[in-house]
Amino acid sequence: MSKHRLHPGGTKPASAERGTRGIGLSDLGALRDALKESAAERERARAAAAKAAREAAADADLFRREIGNVAPLAAPPRAKHGRTPPPALPIQTQLDERAVLDEAISDEFDPEVLLDTDETLSYCRAGIGHEVVRKLRRGHWIVQDQLDLHGLRREEAREALAEFIRDAVKRGLRCVRVIHGKGLGSIGKEPVLKGKVRSWLVQKAEVIAFCQARPHDGGAGAVLVLLQPRAAQAAPRG
Repeated sequence: MSKHRLHPGGTKPASAERGTRGIGLSDLGALRDALKESAAERERARAAAAKAAREAAADADLFRREIGNVAPLAAPPRAKHGRTPPPALPIQTQLDERAVLDEAISDEFDPEVLLDTDETLSYCRAGIGHEVVRKLRRGHWIVQDQLDLHGLRREEAREALAEFIRDAVKRGLRCVRVIHGKGLGSIGKEPVLKGKVRSWLVQKAEVIAFCQARPHDGGAGAVLVLLQPRAAQAAPRG
């Protein structure tokens, strides 16, 4: 520790006297009071936090005592719906096709003006030679598919025949057989569908000829139908 040198005569230097006079007792008292206030503020905050924690714990304990033991509700298992939505139906397309069928085939058409007047009521479209019908009778074309109309009502048979012809044309078939029956099960034993089938076939542009089937192909209960070849079906109409 350095010591102040004493001037001759035993007096302190002038600088030492000025430092002692710069820090007064009032400044030390204010600093001491500030430190005490800060410590007191920290103590009050700690006490308030401790009190809040005790009150929260007391409230939670009171709540548990009031409620008592509880058990979760037994919720029933939820059913999982695995239903697959039905496929979309082309309703408008079906309606359009139905309208085309209704316009293309009419029950009011009289085919007698177009049918040959033999017992088989054969038919060939204008511009088609009668040799085509003779070849059809002789089995020149192989039957590639057939439609059986037994048990169908008139409207059902009409729609089934139109659909069958349209499908056969799309597949490029040339010769098909339509079984309409001999009418033995109808009232009066009249072959109702026989005449209707011929009337409907005459109205189909895709049909170029038809005739009664040969005995081993159904005889009077069926008709052989000759359709236009695929090249003619694809050709543009004038």
